[in-house]
Amino acid sequence: MDSHESHRSRKQILSPIAGAPIPSVRIQRATLHPNIFRKRLLSIDGNPGPGDWVAIYCTEPESVLFAYGIYNPKAEVAVRIYSWNARFPDDAFWDEQLDDAISLRHKVLSLPEQTDAYRIVHGEADGFPGLVIDRYGDCLSAEAFSLGMYQRADGILSRLHQKLGTQHHLIAPSPQFGSQEGSTLPEIRSDGCPESITIHEHGVKYKIHFGTGHKTGFFCDQRDNRRTLAEHSAGARVLDLCCYSGGFAIAAAKAGNAAEVTAVDLDEKALAIAKKNAAINQVRVKLVHADAFAYMRDMLRNGKTYDIVVLDPPKLIRSRTELEEGQKKHFDLNRLAIQLVERGGLLLTCSCAGLLSAEAFQSTVQSAARSGGYDEHGKRIPGRTVQVFESRGAAPDHPVALHCPETGYLKALWARVR
Repeated sequence: MDSHESHRSRKQILSPIAGAPIPSVRIQRATLHPNIFRKRLLSIDGNPGPGDWVAIYCTEPESVLFAYGIYNPKAEVAVRIYSWNARFPDDAFWDEQLDDAISLRHKVLSLPEQTDAYRIVHGEADGFPGLVIDRYGDCLSAEAFSLGMYQRADGILSRLHQKLGTQHHLIAPSPQFGSQEGSTLPEIRSDGCPESITIHEHGVKYKIHFGTGHKTGFFCDQRDNRRTLAEHSAGARVLDLCCYSGGFAIAAAKAGNAAEVTAVDLDEKALAIAKKNAAINQVRVKLVHADAFAYMRDMLRNGKTYDIVVLDPPKLIRSRTELEEGQKKHFDLNRLAIQLVERGGLLLTCSCAGLLSAEAFQSTVQSAARSGGYDEHGKRIPGRTVQVFESRGAAPDHPVALHCPETGYLKALWARVR
């Protein structure tokens, strides 16, 4: 059975069939973490296939059924747990999970009063390991990180449509899906799903283009930082590095009334979207197609500085083998960015690399500030003092599960540079 056929045959099987035998796996000790790596499996019984449900037993202190999960023999994370305490994951179980996720966004955070774009399911933190879903107006955009969730996303999204009143959806495998899950699977769109949609956030409009390869089409996790940037931007000269579709730049220009906004990115398609976003908000933004490193060096040679610099690079560390090199890139980027901040100006610097701890990121920024640099004549530029006045994670619709700390991936430092 090829991967496409596997998808067709299993995508509607959201829960195991009641009373049917379920294959099982055994590990040594029970765990609250949803990911069980292949090397932890002591035994596998019942010949489960990729995407099949398995009952999970621990052997110590005694053999006991403690959870249900979905199995994929091709992945390093061989089992992802969805139900603990031996609760059978029936249809009512999934409805409860979704109702809980919606309650946080609607009742606790009141997000529909602020925006029509927000995360409605945040993977492990909402009980859906391997799946994130963002809402954009009447569209739901899902990114699958596991085979089991890819196969079941149609059923989950159908339930969400009924609860939210949304109409369309998109399901995309993550960029690393093939290497991590052992399958190459297509993007799925519902009938009539639009290519793009315009959303609203704190008085700013953004055009979302689906299938761009960047998360689910937009960075909802930076919502609060875009609002904070606008609050500081009146009359300011703002530089948005690695701008993607211009989220920060447009917020500074439209909601913040910045005097001058420059947005830099190496992705021409992203800049084309940023240009549309500037147009629909009727603001002027200087869009620059360039590598951030090269652009910053050019500005330093020209003696250019900014009142506010935003540095939000793409994910630079995707595995532990990339940790050292990725941290060095963060150092180099921040060293240049800090030199471009006018004395007394502000820096927003971010990392979305979950493998880089908050402490390590802050230490990297501090080292970058101290290191200084050289001007166009080779003269030494002394280091700067950075005062962090706020440290943040992702927006609250991206909650952190304490039993799975990887859900707290984003680090954002608001700082004054002296």
